[in-house]
Amino acid sequence: MTRLATATMPSPVGELRLVASDIGLRAVLWPVERPGRVDLGDLDPVDAGDHEILGTTWDQLAAYFEDASTQFDLPLDPDGTDFQKDVWAALCRIPTGSTASYGELADELGRPGAARAVGAATGRNPISVIVPCHRLVGASGSLTGFAGGLDAKRWLLTHEGALDAEPTTLFT
Repeated sequence: MTRLATATMPSPVGELRLVASDIGLRAVLWPVERPGRVDLGDLDPVDAGDHEILGTTWDQLAAYFEDASTQFDLPLDPDGTDFQKDVWAALCRIPTGSTASYGELADELGRPGAARAVGAATGRNPISVIVPCHRLVGASGSLTGFAGGLDAKRWLLTHEGALDAEPTTLFT
């Protein structure tokens, strides 16, 4: 298994762990991760500035946390099944400031009735924030499960203008 570079960065939603291969960004992980949600193998801690992909990711995430309209332009290298990768690509098509339901995303993928499978694939999304799984909501518009926790999901959606509130820092 390839050794991956990793660095941590502070953010308004907690300390994020950035993980990259030599090809692209492999993961953006939450302060508390469910064991086995994302299998990464061996990690080499580095200074983000010493790794081109991690440094660029850091800069773009910092810009996003200042201004939600920031667009990400990063090489991505997620590890997953073809279906998971299709779901993750579809998530990237949900515009900033918008939400979609799991069922709507299943329909978008030409898989009506596959909302639960979309939910399972979304739950395994290794590239949080950048691959915006936080933009998926329940059929009624309710906030549903999220690897970073519902407070982080609410913060991200508020920051992007999808919820009516002013985001405040979740973690100090």
